[in-house]
Amino acid sequence: MTANQLTKHRRHLALAATVASSALLMTACGSSPEPASEASATPDPTPSATSASPTSRVALSYDGGIAVVVGTTLELEGDLPIDGFTRLNPAGDGRHALVTVPEGFRVLDLGTWTDSSGSQQAEPKLTDLMFEAETAGHVVQHGDKTVLYADGTSDTTIFTTDDLLDAGDSLPATDVITGDEAHHGVSIVLEDGTFLTTVGNSESRSGIKVLDADGNETASSDECPSIHGEGTAMNEVVAFGCSDGALVYDKGEITKIISPDEYGRIGNAYVSENSPIIAGDYNSNPDAEDYLLSELALIDTGTKTMQVIDLPEGVEYTFRDVARGPDEEILIIATDGALHTLDPETGEVTNSIPVIEAWEGPIEWQDPHPAIEVIGETAYITDPAAKKLYAVDITTGDITSSGELPGVPNEIAAVEG
Repeated sequence: MTANQLTKHRRHLALAATVASSALLMTACGSSPEPASEASATPDPTPSATSASPTSRVALSYDGGIAVVVGTTLELEGDLPIDGFTRLNPAGDGRHALVTVPEGFRVLDLGTWTDSSGSQQAEPKLTDLMFEAETAGHVVQHGDKTVLYADGTSDTTIFTTDDLLDAGDSLPATDVITGDEAHHGVSIVLEDGTFLTTVGNSESRSGIKVLDADGNETASSDECPSIHGEGTAMNEVVAFGCSDGALVYDKGEITKIISPDEYGRIGNAYVSENSPIIAGDYNSNPDAEDYLLSELALIDTGTKTMQVIDLPEGVEYTFRDVARGPDEEILIIATDGALHTLDPETGEVTNSIPVIEAWEGPIEWQDPHPAIEVIGETAYITDPAAKKLYAVDITTGDITSSGELPGVPNEIAAVEG
């Protein structure tokens, strides 16, 4: 067991010990790969234009549809009808997003991709391709794998990311790892085949277990109450949020980092795979009646330490409002309407750019409120109050374009093309 150090507001506190991984030599999940169900065929769209460089596009959900806009001009490229509240996740192949629907994960073709003849553009299309899942949940893309989690069964579906790009009118081949007990969870596959997945049931969530590429359990921890969210930092170090800190997996060893507050919840991890620092949304008030946060956790996955910083007065955010920039900086679109840049090492605000009007937090987490997504050096920021989308050059601070949307934007996903 190892000792760790945690700071809050420049106070130093002792941490609980590391949970050392052990070669438990237990059986695997008791599952074998299963093929995904077939989806109805959707023809590959014929390119309508070709350009020399990739063309990004952005998808935005609203009540009754999904808008797709050009990443540079923010001009509307497609308006696709869909019922109900939908979540959007990039598939990781630069072309597709996965739309959460009651039947599972539906494939959205944003109509931009790059092949040997250049960057191709076509009409966006909500395809009939469907990765079936009971209560579709988190999507994680890491290395060459995209991982889909079904909360209703705790099953994990895995496919090679680029196979979706080349799949055309059929789904790529998948492996399905059957879960133990249904819960709101998440899984990830590392480049050597190591599989990490959360542990829980319909009443509670407690930690993770780790399987090697052969399906043998090699490590586990039950020291992460209400485990939620996952992020992979430099050197494939993975962190999960807990209601009292974070759980960090690093090359076979699991370390628990305890929050400085009795209740110090981290629910989402914002990462750059070129940085050892993970930013986490931090909530130290278990009785909070809204979703706005004014503190941020900075987890150093190299030293296994954490500091919690107070943001400037008037700067609050939700889980949708944080991203990482091209130089690993932390970006927050805050309630004061400004895009704030933070140094990941210190948490200091290094720049603030006014973008939208000040806003109030949502009553329910699903309610539309500003969100941020980053592609390259561009931050895309939604403004639900004005039904607009803004593109901000992160390096210069300039608002390079803005666009009207057909509905109040809610979720956002962008692809580089």
